[in-house]
Amino acid sequence: MIQRLRFLLAMLAAAAVPAPPAALGADAPLVVELFTSQGCSSCPPADTFIGELAERPGVIALSLAVDYWDYLGWKDTLAHPAHSDRQRAYAEARGDRLVFTPQVVVNGRNSVPGHDRAAIERALQAARTDAPVPVSAAVNGERIDVTVGGTAGTGSAPARSGEVWVLGVQRRAAVEIGRGENAGQTATYRNVVRHIRRIADWTGQTTKVAVERAAFAGRECDLLVVLVQTAPEGRLGPVVGASVVPLR
Repeated sequence: MIQRLRFLLAMLAAAAVPAPPAALGADAPLVVELFTSQGCSSCPPADTFIGELAERPGVIALSLAVDYWDYLGWKDTLAHPAHSDRQRAYAEARGDRLVFTPQVVVNGRNSVPGHDRAAIERALQAARTDAPVPVSAAVNGERIDVTVGGTAGTGSAPARSGEVWVLGVQRRAAVEIGRGENAGQTATYRNVVRHIRRIADWTGQTTKVAVERAAFAGRECDLLVVLVQTAPEGRLGPVVGASVVPLR
């Protein structure tokens, strides 16, 4: 009788605990963006960890080189102002205005130091979305067809909306750093963003967009990453869907 009572109490307790929301990584990749610089002496460990995450199933790990350390004596060969702008946009959306290197942003939401492996792992575990937006991309001759699924609102929950971004990515780039804090080192960067562009608004309805493959020609891009991000009050918001397709 006592054993049966314990069993019933355990069943009631389990029923009272709500199921956790589905992880984005369960149905769509988790997106890790590292903002880094060749002129940053604390960045190499973060660059190494991004290389390890790039091999992890269910994770899209990206390196975005910023340009605001170029004045220290070495112009970052992979940097682009758009990367610095993106980092600042995340900081403004979070409200903390924290911009530093190395900085990791997970799913467009959580910011952690890029050299803190434990913090990054915790952020990956905490990355959640109730309903990942289905995203696909396919190379069709000289065109890349991008499809973002619809998510109609249910009950009192409104339909989501946002923006569709495409990122041209180079799988691997080796750089000999001649001056600055990392002078004399040869750094190997993984999944380097070489081209980034917002291609469409997403209204919560199924959206199809074609991107010319030639837009990535000459940029040494091996991969195309598609991100769907919310845009609350016009700000760069969390990643709610992602996909990656090889370009060669």
